[in-house]
Formats: sequence, structure tokens, C-alpha cells
Amino acid sequence: MKISKMQELLNAKVLTGEENLGKHVYSAFGCDLMSDVLAYVTDQAVLLTGLVNPQVIRTALMLDMVCIVFVRSKTPDDEMIALAKEHGIVMMSTNKTLYNTCGILYSNGLVGTAEVPR
Repeated sequence: MKISKMQELLNAKVLTGEENLGKHVYSAFGCDLMSDVLAYVTDQAVLLTGLVNPQVIRTALMLDMVCIVFVRSKTPDDEMIALAKEHGIVMMSTNKTLYNTCGILYSNGLVGTAEVPR
């Protein structure tokens, strides 16, 4: 799915990375625990989160993520915006909840990452 399609589906405000809205993403992971993101994301995924701190950007960088969507109208601070711009990460904010954001993207064809082993 193109990031621009995600932006349209979520009625999201683009905060950084407008030049990368044409890139494709292939999966998504919704979580506020960055340790879980590091443990369970195995492919390039979109990060959906309500957590707003620099660790979100650093986690995305470690996993080669190209897009972060902040839910519940969360907005990153200037430090986070500068870091995302420096690395070409698209950041968006939507007023939807994490659950609804995941559902909208999933129902439009964006799959989740692999299931967690039991």
C-alpha cells in the first residue's frame, strides 16, 4: 500500500516526509511498547503508536521503517520532527484510536507482521 493511500484512509495530517508519500509499505505493527516493536517486527513495517518520544524514531530507524503514524491526535515535538526529517521518515497523525487505525488499514489490505510465537 502506498503511504499516500494510508494518509487518505486515516484522514491523517502529514508531519514530515511529504516527499516519500509515494513509497510502498507492506505491513503494519501497532504498539506503544518499543521493546515489543523490536522483538516482533521482522520486516519493514509501518509503526502505529500513541507513544510520543524520541525512542519511537530511534526504534523505527533500527528496523528500517519508513513511516510512523501517531494515533489519538498525538503530535511529536520539534526534536522528533527534526530527527525524522533527517532520516526521511514519514510521520503522520490521525485522530483515530490505535484499534480503529489498525482495523482500517487491515481491512484495506495492509497486513500485520508475523504472529507472535506461543
